[in-house]
Amino acid sequence: MAVVISLAETQDVARMREIEVDAGSRFRDVGLHTIADDAPPSIELLAAHIETATAWLARQDGIVVGYATASVVDGEAHLDQVSVTVAAAGHGIGRQLLDAVAEWGCQARLPSLTLTTFRDVPWNGPYYARLGFTAVADAEMGDELRAIRQAERDASLDVAPRVAMRKRLG
Repeated sequence: MAVVISLAETQDVARMREIEVDAGSRFRDVGLHTIADDAPPSIELLAAHIETATAWLARQDGIVVGYATASVVDGEAHLDQVSVTVAAAGHGIGRQLLDAVAEWGCQARLPSLTLTTFRDVPWNGPYYARLGFTAVADAEMGDELRAIRQAERDASLDVAPRVAMRKRLG
């Protein structure tokens, strides 16, 4: 089953939101019900990513099964979100989306890729560590990454330990 990664388009927003809800349901399996019940990104936010060419889709046999969004934070590429449907999880699709984000960061000559994630959820922190990401200490965070972490706290996402991580690009 070939996977094709491409930039998202405006007509993909509804599907991206569906994928987020489906992928988020996995958090119930680890007791993070509030995360599983969290609303998907807004239409406006996803549309803004599409407009700036910072939203990618993964299509498997022509069906959109995953997406990623990114931005520039503190002069580094930052993975805002990567989500893959439950049915398509575990087949390397998330990694292919991450590779697309990393390629974007390299093309923009950004030195590294950051993200924030749950430290102990198997498909979060441990997964990213296997891909070469390392934890970023608070003292090593720039102002914008620190603000993202604070926004996560303010939005009550810190229901389990969260961590910022970084991987050098290039």
